[in-house]
Amino acid sequence: MKQDRILIIDMGSTKNTDVAREIRSFGVFTEIHPHDMTAEQLSQIPEIKGIILNGGPHRVVDGMAVEASPALYGAGVPVLAVDHDGQSPWPEQLEDRLSLMKKFVFEDCGAETHWNMDNFIKEQVLSIQEQVGDGHVLLALSGGVDSSVVAGLLIRALGKQLTCVHVNHGLLRKGEPEQVVQVFRDEMGANLVYVDAVDRFLDKLDGVEDPEKKRMIIGSEFIRVFEDEARKLPDVRFLAQGTIYPDIIESGTKTVKSVKSHHNVGGLPDDLQFELVEPLKMLFKDEVRECGLALGLPASMVYRQPFPGPGLGVRCIGAITRDRLEAVRESDAILREEFEIAGLEGKVWQYFTVVPDLRSVGVRNHARTYEWPAIIRAVNTIDAMTATIEPVPYAILEKITHRITHEVKGINRVLYDLTPKPAGTIEWE
Repeated sequence: MKQDRILIIDMGSTKNTDVAREIRSFGVFTEIHPHDMTAEQLSQIPEIKGIILNGGPHRVVDGMAVEASPALYGAGVPVLAVDHDGQSPWPEQLEDRLSLMKKFVFEDCGAETHWNMDNFIKEQVLSIQEQVGDGHVLLALSGGVDSSVVAGLLIRALGKQLTCVHVNHGLLRKGEPEQVVQVFRDEMGANLVYVDAVDRFLDKLDGVEDPEKKRMIIGSEFIRVFEDEARKLPDVRFLAQGTIYPDIIESGTKTVKSVKSHHNVGGLPDDLQFELVEPLKMLFKDEVRECGLALGLPASMVYRQPFPGPGLGVRCIGAITRDRLEAVRESDAILREEFEIAGLEGKVWQYFTVVPDLRSVGVRNHARTYEWPAIIRAVNTIDAMTATIEPVPYAILEKITHRITHEVKGINRVLYDLTPKPAGTIEWE
């Protein structure tokens, strides 16, 4: 299937994702790649129509300016150098930048507009079928947006060659395991295996404070669980994941420092026994939702707020304890319930509570307490690369505060996080 591509080469720009999304909005597919791509790597990418060398403030690494691979200049397609080797930066005005990109993409490169969700789905179905053949695939089905859309793609491509595995690692939101089983097994008829691994995960995480180590442990243990389940099934050689483009970008490149490791990017063990199937790895979050709707998934599922792969493990800040984890789960349930009552459920992109390993003095029933704070975070974003804060009315915050401090064991304060991304990230860890 023809799918013209423009390659954006990361030469230290802070606008790689902006440029990629803007060109995709023209109906032309774009991919971001490192500056040292080899000729062999280039040869594996079909339908390259043009290359943008996207330089910027991070071009100097370890005191040396990175240089574009000679293979890029020898690819036989037009090359646009931006803020690179003395070339001009992108225009300040968006209209001027779009005009420059349109001229390069359509006039210089002659690219055609084949990028849309229907074509993407057709392309991925064929790609999945070619990769898997008559093999069997395991899918980590959390019930979140990403894994649900992957499930939709895999069901269309493979049918009964797919087994969905839902792992309850003890880090899910209140009522979530029961909901996943009901929706996917009972209502959608999926081949779903439920695994109760609460003790297995929490024992591994006991005493671990560092967020990166948490992610690595959770990612590795997921693989071990799948290996155990795979032994019970014939010919399972493939593991499907809901990896999306921001996961890969935020895990770092040679010219962009890592924001954080994502458990499905940097947390996989070296001795992985599966071949990965990751059909969404080139999509931004809004594109994932668009894909879900095009697959016919219900809007209630597609627009469900995102949930990190490590779950509440990265919202129970510091070393995870079962009592503090329960405080996160219960406070989060209250927040979600009150946002729904207030009509904010479909308005705010993501909202949750975090409970850090920090105590303060408070008063409950006329007696001194020494308990944790629950911190509310509510953000809006399009692509998860930047985020703004939702100005929640004070009356709603006051009601949520009263409920959490009176109903959740171990919480004596409620705080509201006002930090956008950047300087913060969406999650706390």
